[in-house]
Amino acid sequence: MKTKDLREKSVEELKAVLDETQLNQFRLRMAKATGQLGKTHEVPVTRKTIARIKTLLTEKEGNGQ
Repeated sequence: MKTKDLREKSVEELKAVLDETQLNQFRLRMAKATGQLGKTHEVPVTRKTIARIKTLLTEKEGNGQ
């Protein structure tokens, strides 16, 4: 997901997207561990998306100061 799209979301929406993305990351890790993961590039992409969302949450909540 692009940062531009994420910036348009509210804090509640970002938290929902974060939960969904973390669940997806868990599924990817389990698929990798069992040898069923075909698209290995999705693991780092998902990790970076989670980092983007957490950064935006920090900015929007005002905890970055």
